[in-house]
Amino acid sequence: MRTRNHTRWAVRAGAIAMGVAVVAALAGCGGQQGATKLDTKANVSLTMWTGQDAGAEKLIEKLAAKFEKLHPNVSLNVSPGASSTEDLLQKLSASFAGGNYPDISYAFGSWASELESSGRTLDITDKVADPSVKWSEFTEAAQQTARPTGKKTIGFPAVVDNISLLYNKTVFDNAGVAYPTDNWTWDDFRAAAKQLTDPAKKVYGYAYSVSGSEDTTWQFWPHLWQNGGSILSEDGTKSAFDSEAGKKSLTFLRDMAIDDKSVYLDQTDTKYGQLFTSNAIGMITSGPWQLYDLGVGKTKYGVTILPGTNGKHTTVSGPDIWALFDHQDVNRAHWAYEWAKFLTDPAQDEQFNVDYGNLPLRSSEVDSPAFKKKVAENPGLEIMAQNSKNATIARPTVAGYNGLSAAIGDAISQVLQGKGTVDDALKTAAAKADKALKDK
Repeated sequence: MRTRNHTRWAVRAGAIAMGVAVVAALAGCGGQQGATKLDTKANVSLTMWTGQDAGAEKLIEKLAAKFEKLHPNVSLNVSPGASSTEDLLQKLSASFAGGNYPDISYAFGSWASELESSGRTLDITDKVADPSVKWSEFTEAAQQTARPTGKKTIGFPAVVDNISLLYNKTVFDNAGVAYPTDNWTWDDFRAAAKQLTDPAKKVYGYAYSVSGSEDTTWQFWPHLWQNGGSILSEDGTKSAFDSEAGKKSLTFLRDMAIDDKSVYLDQTDTKYGQLFTSNAIGMITSGPWQLYDLGVGKTKYGVTILPGTNGKHTTVSGPDIWALFDHQDVNRAHWAYEWAKFLTDPAQDEQFNVDYGNLPLRSSEVDSPAFKKKVAENPGLEIMAQNSKNATIARPTVAGYNGLSAAIGDAISQVLQGKGTVDDALKTAAAKADKALKDK
């Protein structure tokens, strides 16, 4: 089911490839015509695939029961939909073929463009433009993900996150270094990492994944964006990271790793979190999922926004969505929208995302008693929520993103381990990424 960490975006290539093939083949296929005139009192049965683990599933089922009580003519058939969230894309693709697809489904943000191209999604752009929906309360990255090509809004944001700067107070205190502030630049960050590093004690100032996974890649995007770079060309058909901004960003990380030797290079994506918890790493860039482990480990830590470039503290986010699907039935479409809106309204989101330990979907929830309770349990969560305002750019949702991510991830890993030059690595990665985008 849905996990609490960023590996949600590292979706298996096989499932995506199959999804692309089936979705593309079925785009434009029509279903049986349902109601053509809206009757809000007519009995309606909706199917929802939640993609959740057992704990989150129960929270949604409770909210579904609440919605049904408010609207007795609506029946919500809620289930996980598949054995894991990753399997939902393949399940959706197969259901398009059989005509038994759901009215609403959880979807990784990386699937959004594919789902829109299926021809099966609803377009709720006009509806969410209603001021009462308060669409602007969602982060810009979440809004962009729900509107993948900029033409249609295919659903509501479901889960939002971002990465912030976490610092280990014990490591800082032992080194006599002042704690990070929200005014830090990356030069401040680099200087502190160098001061914190103590080879004799096997303590590092910073850590970076060199597994080549999405963890490697998405840590790089804030550097690229803050330096004025882009992941894709304007038309989305080619990569754009092999640029001056890309070279500057990767050179910065390379110099920290190779020249300063202040970076712990993690081959696993998981060990650096454990080392940070046990006071062997001074700083990591991570998200809400990290806080629970820090509490269990009784680690003395602090949280602030990412260091900035020219005053920009842009972070990266991996929003997921509640995708809505069209069954050629205005009654089902109406209630699918109303249910998704209800689920993502602050009162319900506080009983789902906030209760579960995720960031609140909406900016208006930050001051709520429910969120303040979670902050008391996980200090720093409020900083991460405030950091949502810096999630201004969405990662691409194009089908070729996974190939692009693998290409740049491998380039970053090689350079940080002293293999090859920045220029050559980015050039090679761009060629691979462009092929992935072309072959999508």
